[in-house]
Amino acid sequence: MENYITDERSGLNYRLVGDYYLPMIKAPETPEIGIWGQRYLRYLRENKKAIYTTLFVSGKLCDNAVEIDRIADELYNRLIREIAVREGVTEELKARDQIAWTGAMNNIAERAREIVMSEVICV
Repeated sequence: MENYITDERSGLNYRLVGDYYLPMIKAPETPEIGIWGQRYLRYLRENKKAIYTTLFVSGKLCDNAVEIDRIADELYNRLIREIAVREGVTEELKARDQIAWTGAMNNIAERAREIVMSEVICV
């Protein structure tokens, strides 16, 4: 028996394993989904089951999550920069009082997270 065969009709390749020919197929490559994309998927799965199912069945779920992740990450980083400038949280403050700078930046980051969650993720 041959180790590998090809089905002429389907074009699939098969490999001999023991007494059986098993198809040599691969799952499609899934892109890396960041934290915002994961939060979006969790939100859809828990709150918008119909949209989640529709995207899953159409094969667009991962691509959609990657795009949401990119958009949310850009917004999050931009918000942190803009709020820090507006509130005067600068490198000078960091050099002068690290504890105050850390507290201010944590506060800004939390506000930015809440904005991204309400504007991009939970829509």
